[in-house]
Amino acid sequence: MNYPVCMVEFYSCRVPGFRNQDPLHRELGVLLSSCMHNRPQVGSSFLVTVKFGVVFPHNEIGTDSEAIKSYAVGVDRDLKADHMLIYDHVLGVDPNLHHGWSGPYDKDVAFHEPFTVFAFMAAVTETVEFATSVLVLPQRQTALVAKQAAELAILSNYRLRMGIGTGWNDVEYEALDVPFEHRGSRQAEQVELMRKLWTDDSLLYEGRFHTVSHASILPRPERAIPIWFGGIAPPLLRRCALLGDGWFPLGTPNEQSARAIETMRKVREEHGLSWKEFGIQAQAQYRGGTPERWKRHARRWADLGCTHLAIATHNAGNTTVEQHLEAARRYLDAVR
Repeated sequence: MNYPVCMVEFYSCRVPGFRNQDPLHRELGVLLSSCMHNRPQVGSSFLVTVKFGVVFPHNEIGTDSEAIKSYAVGVDRDLKADHMLIYDHVLGVDPNLHHGWSGPYDKDVAFHEPFTVFAFMAAVTETVEFATSVLVLPQRQTALVAKQAAELAILSNYRLRMGIGTGWNDVEYEALDVPFEHRGSRQAEQVELMRKLWTDDSLLYEGRFHTVSHASILPRPERAIPIWFGGIAPPLLRRCALLGDGWFPLGTPNEQSARAIETMRKVREEHGLSWKEFGIQAQAQYRGGTPERWKRHARRWADLGCTHLAIATHNAGNTTVEQHLEAARRYLDAVR
C-alpha cells in the first residue's frame, strides 16, 4: 500500500516500528486509508478540500457589542473564513462550593449564548457559516431550539450548522430542570422531533420524552438545517453515523480518531447512507503553534478525511479583537 507522506510521518513519529510494516501498524495504515474512502482529493494536497474557519473567543471577547461586531466583520470580510464555531454553556459552577469539581469550565469563564450572538453577527456578515460546537441539546427545550434554529437559519440565509452534544455538567442540567440521566436517548429523540418540526404543517408526535399534539412552528426553514454530533463514546458514534450530517471529534488526529471515523463509516455503509456527504469538523490551537506545526496538524486531519478545521485563538495571550484576528490570519495563511 502506498501511504501519503504525511501519513507516514504521523505514524512513524507516534507508533514505533511503523516504517517496518509489522501487522499492527499495517492495520493502522489500512484503517487510516479506509477513513479517506470516498473523500474528494484535488492535486497532491488534501488541504485544498478542507474548509478553514475560526473559533469564537468566547471567554476573551468581552461584552462590548462593537468589539463583537468588529470580530465578526473581520472574520467574514477580511479573513474570509469559511465558518465560525461557538461553544455553549448556560451556567458555570462555583468550584469553591462543589468539592471535587474537575470540569474544564466554571463560573468565571464567559459564554455568549449561541443563538443570540449568531443572530447579532448574521446581520453584519455575508458569507461566514455559523456552527455551534457544540450545543448541549438535551438540557434545552426541543421545540424552542427548533424554533430558534429555524429563525436563525432563515435570517442568516441558511448559514447555520448545528453541532450538538450531550454535555457533562450535571449541575447545569439540574439548574435547567432536566434530568442528567438518559441524555443520550433524549438527544436522539430531539433530533427526530426537530426535523419533523422543521417540515410538518401539523405535527402529531408521541415519544418517550416529548409529546406534540397537532402543532407546528412557523416560519419553517425551506432548507434542511445540518445537524452534526460531538463526542467519542461508542453509542454516540453510532447515533452520529445514523442521524447526523457530520461529526465534531474530540482531541487530536490520532488512532482513536481514526477508529472512530472508521466505525461511523462502516455504520453508514451498512445502512445505505452516503459517506461522501458526511462531514468532520476538527479544531487547532494557536497557542504553542508555528506555521509548520499547524500545517502538519492540518494535513494529518485531512488524511483522516476531515472536511472542516477551525483555529482557536483564545488562551494564547490575545487580549484584543485585532490580536485575535491577526492570530487567526497567521494560521489561515499557513494552512490555506
